[in-house]
Amino acid sequence: MKYNGIRRAKFIDRPNRFIANVELDGKREKVHVKNTGRCKEIFVEGTTVILEEGINSNRKTRYSIIGGYKGDLLINTDSQAPNTVVYEAITQNKIDGLQDVTKIKREATFGNSRFDIYFEDKDRKGFIEVKGVTLEYDGMCMFPDAPTQRGARHVHELIEAKRQGYHSYIIFLVQMEGVKCFTPNHGMDPEFGRALKAAHSQGVEILVYDSLVREDEIVIGDSLDFILEMPGVALNDIEGEKDDEN
Repeated sequence: MKYNGIRRAKFIDRPNRFIANVELDGKREKVHVKNTGRCKEIFVEGTTVILEEGINSNRKTRYSIIGGYKGDLLINTDSQAPNTVVYEAITQNKIDGLQDVTKIKREATFGNSRFDIYFEDKDRKGFIEVKGVTLEYDGMCMFPDAPTQRGARHVHELIEAKRQGYHSYIIFLVQMEGVKCFTPNHGMDPEFGRALKAAHSQGVEILVYDSLVREDEIVIGDSLDFILEMPGVALNDIEGEKDDEN
């Protein structure tokens, strides 16, 4: 996935989930944040963030934040990117167990949920839910970075789809490279962790991939191991807004 109109800026603050203030070319600029998660360990005052210039002349902000540096580590924070990256990877036969699909479409409704991808191949029909991961701690990546009722509901719906004969996948796309493995963040959202463990035990496929991230591009990388039992680290205060967009 490629970006156009990329600029570097210095992060100042984030008044709400959707808006941040940055310093661009020595001036204060209000920008859109393409991630409703907290990203507190990335969006730190003074850090370098990556902006994409919008193409809609009617939008209220000229730029959107799509990434940031955590030390030397570049993390893509665009919550819309994982769906596109995984979709592209499936069409290019880069996802384990999802090679040679005969039909694929984005967004499909099952029960009370709308999953990111529906697919068919010669023998199967199924649903895929994609989760973007931006939280990293000591080489471990975790999801979510804020409580997400929607996330647990999606997992339970995938279990039901599996029971009804569909093949169900949860793909975690880690929006950075160089991490060691993945675990659900039990400390932040134990309900999601329990749901993921139940899904795995009932045959829902769980896949984790890292990404090759550049300031103007993100593409799928290597598969990663995951540990479902390992307690996560609640890096953020769990009080406050819920992240119901991931």
